[in-house]
Amino acid sequence: MRYPARSLSPASLWLAACLLATAASAQSGGGEGLSPTLASIKNTHVVRLGYRESSPPFSFLDQANRPIGYSLELCEAVVDEIGVEVDDADLKIEYVKVTSDDRIPAVTQNKIDLECGSTTANAERANQVAFSPLMFVAGTKLMVPKASSVSAVTDLKGKTVVVTKGTTNEQAMHNADKKFSLGLNILTSPDHEQSYQMLVDGKADAFATDDILLYGLIARHKSQDKFRVTADYLSYDPYGIMFRKGEPQLAAVVERTFRKLGSNHDLIPLYEKWFVRRLPTGERLNVAISPQLEEAFKSMDDSPGANN
Repeated sequence: MRYPARSLSPASLWLAACLLATAASAQSGGGEGLSPTLASIKNTHVVRLGYRESSPPFSFLDQANRPIGYSLELCEAVVDEIGVEVDDADLKIEYVKVTSDDRIPAVTQNKIDLECGSTTANAERANQVAFSPLMFVAGTKLMVPKASSVSAVTDLKGKTVVVTKGTTNEQAMHNADKKFSLGLNILTSPDHEQSYQMLVDGKADAFATDDILLYGLIARHKSQDKFRVTADYLSYDPYGIMFRKGEPQLAAVVERTFRKLGSNHDLIPLYEKWFVRRLPTGERLNVAISPQLEEAFKSMDDSPGANN
């Protein structure tokens, strides 16, 4: 099954680019010495990466229960650049499990150094944490049983929807409920796998989350014959890697990582590895890169003659 590339408005893309760029550039001032996170990493020789258990292909577990994914590979590139910054080529990585509900506190309370999942960068969150440059563009959609009569959110009147706690999708469903007077019964679960299982068990009529995560869960469970994803977007969600605010040097390291990947033309092949080709766990998403994300990646290219 091949899923179409998303088409999002230029205005939406501009807003996302501004948000992500501002979150990084606002932190990229001067300051002598190492920032607190970098100083801690230099002292401990360890970088703590927050991962998700069931957010394929961004961050999930392989057959040996090892964290893998697109976001983690980007974070590992940041770790390499941190090693350059702190002059330690042998940094160790500690993987720390986070959920949609505790990922932001994990960053702000210094339990992890980088959050490598499927996190939407928005203005509210940017008050608490910093974000990397844009790494993906998604949006809220609904997963429903194939036999369901639901084709749009307005078909859910009086029905039950499950969302994953602490996600922007939860707010998107409350907004839709209010806007269309749907009288929804909105349930929450701790993570996407549990939300999916509630739909499988018939405890919900629909599961609302980012479209790419829905496609990933369907592929992972080989349930293309059981579930489908509705067409309409209920929200717009630009993704970024999270890290602590107020650390100019760390923000500069993250930005530099993306620009090196862009200048070496590694970003699009990395995308294709996780979204187009077969995953290490066997499934294949076949989600083509959107024109908006491709343009964002090209803007990271600082090589001679780029962006002319």
